[in-house]
Amino acid sequence: MRRRFLTGCLIAVACASASAQTTVTGRWRAVLLTPGDGNQNISLELDARGETVTGNVQGLAIREGRLDGTTLTLKLSPPNNPEVSLTGQVSGDEIVFKSTGLPPGPIQFVARREAPAVTASVSDPAVVQQLMRQFNVPGVSIAVIKDFKIVATYAYGVADVETGAPVTAETMFQAASISKPVAAMVSLKAVQNGRFSLDQDVNTILKSWKVPDGPFTKEHPVTPRSLMSHTSGTGDGFGFPGYSPWASLPTIPQILDGVQPPSNLRPVRLERAPLTGFKYSGGAVMIQQLALMDAVGKPFADAAREWVLDPIGMTNSTFEQPLPPDREKQAARAHNRVGGYSADPWHVYPEQAAAGLWTTPTDLARFAIEVQLSLLGQSNRVLSQTTAREMVTPVGVGPFAVGFQISKEGEGWYFMHGGSNWGFQCDLIAHRLNGYGAVIMTNGEAGGALIQRLRRLIQQEYKWDALAEPIPRRYGPP
Repeated sequence: MRRRFLTGCLIAVACASASAQTTVTGRWRAVLLTPGDGNQNISLELDARGETVTGNVQGLAIREGRLDGTTLTLKLSPPNNPEVSLTGQVSGDEIVFKSTGLPPGPIQFVARREAPAVTASVSDPAVVQQLMRQFNVPGVSIAVIKDFKIVATYAYGVADVETGAPVTAETMFQAASISKPVAAMVSLKAVQNGRFSLDQDVNTILKSWKVPDGPFTKEHPVTPRSLMSHTSGTGDGFGFPGYSPWASLPTIPQILDGVQPPSNLRPVRLERAPLTGFKYSGGAVMIQQLALMDAVGKPFADAAREWVLDPIGMTNSTFEQPLPPDREKQAARAHNRVGGYSADPWHVYPEQAAAGLWTTPTDLARFAIEVQLSLLGQSNRVLSQTTAREMVTPVGVGPFAVGFQISKEGEGWYFMHGGSNWGFQCDLIAHRLNGYGAVIMTNGEAGGALIQRLRRLIQQEYKWDALAEPIPRRYGPP
């Protein structure tokens, strides 16, 4: 045991277990602050046999250990140092230690039990199906990315609780808001082709509708960059509820102006100056969809198919709304929070760029991999390396780049987006550099909780750096 390890004071503890324990057997951990060296992880491996405790502390063997009720005493003999005694009070998953025999004086610190290694896997039907029952989710489809490849796909449950049709890897789900980064790639392709620029006043691109003039745009105009990063100043914080498959659908200008039928929402208008704040805005994405369509002179679904879906090989994907009849047999049905459904099999979303993509986890994984490889300069089927970087470079306000949310998880930077439509929940996350990620899609409104559990299992099984401990602020091995 190094003297440096024993000269600090406790600032944090880590890895609390999920349930109380009645023995000290297991792995324990504390995080100490050592003067001049920063944080240091302290590990203990203890094995209690009756009152006798053996094991080690930071790799140093316990010479004598005893558990007397809730009092734990450990004696250590560090090389070239006096004997050290650690006395701890055990309370469930926590041991409060006090040391003696150390200069400059006694040290008190807390150790907590590490959670046992997770052996559950998304490849285990029993594990996933139990979670599906817990959260009332009829069906889930998963794609796992490793080393820039799809290494596993899994499909569980049913696409429709009434017919019992099973979910397969080809079952199409509504991507909901994951439509937004895919749509952003379509607009970036237009930028790359010189149709407009990211920082151009969007009103100079729009032909069929205009962002209303007002005091908020006197200094900075609304631009495609601000629209796709949710920093344009648009005030809609709502999601899109969609429309019954048998309802009349509004045009995009009608969606943006709102209020009057067939639109079912309020107008999309500015409430602050562009690039002064972040507010998630599906309406902003719809302004950008209209600008793209006006600039290229073709329907959005056609541009997306031609420029993004076909080049990447997303053969089970479409932005067409309503879903074409020949695709309906592939589609999962929407289900409510208890796993049931209403008269509508799903809702229709004329807000294509914001919520209208039908797809599979496999296709979205192909999309994520294309972004990863483009960022490395190893693919340009859609975007060049320079243009692809716009998708993962935050604009300076809020957590979004052009299309993706960007987040530091553990020791890694990830691009991601979630999705929530009526009866569907889904999630995409991929590492900025290391070539791994996952896509999870469900056909239940309670799918969000299931997705969180499944994502955690994938992170643990594939050893993502999202779970990595911070590197201690100290010199390396002596």
